[in-house]
Amino acid sequence: MHVGVVGLGGLGHVAVKFAKAMGVKVTVISTSPKKEEEAIKHLGADSFLVSRDQHRMQAAIGTMDGIIDTVSAQHPLLPLIGLLKSHGKLVMVGVPEKPLELPVFPLLTGRKMVAGSLIGGMKETQDMIDFAAKHNITADIEVIPIDYLNNAMERLAKADVRYRFVIDIGNTLKASP
Repeated sequence: MHVGVVGLGGLGHVAVKFAKAMGVKVTVISTSPKKEEEAIKHLGADSFLVSRDQHRMQAAIGTMDGIIDTVSAQHPLLPLIGLLKSHGKLVMVGVPEKPLELPVFPLLTGRKMVAGSLIGGMKETQDMIDFAAKHNITADIEVIPIDYLNNAMERLAKADVRYRFVIDIGNTLKASP
């Protein structure tokens, strides 16, 4: 099985780790060529596609069984749908502010599907936690103190975080008298 992961942020980097632990071939798809080394060397992706590279995108048409789209910004779905094999599935987990344009004809001609997933139930969540523990899958985080929050928000706006901030408030709360 060959799975594409669109976006290498907080959701995308964990999606790569899970997919690799499941034994599938993983291609990271990103607008940023500078993330290629990180995707392959650190996260273990098998390949990397820059979505703006028309030649490489064209060469990858019809090669993926599924794609997990983690991007929450506006982006075109048509190129992603094109990467899917017949009966392939595009699963949306990112939440863009505005509706995305969904071209229907390529779905019909390739018998392709688009689905969405936000969160599983208790059993699915427990299964995921058990799988993560068994395969030592963790999110890459940067722990910050509460007084760094404004700086963190500025860095977040610039996409300068790898991959999630975690606020350590343990030493910032004052004890009751």
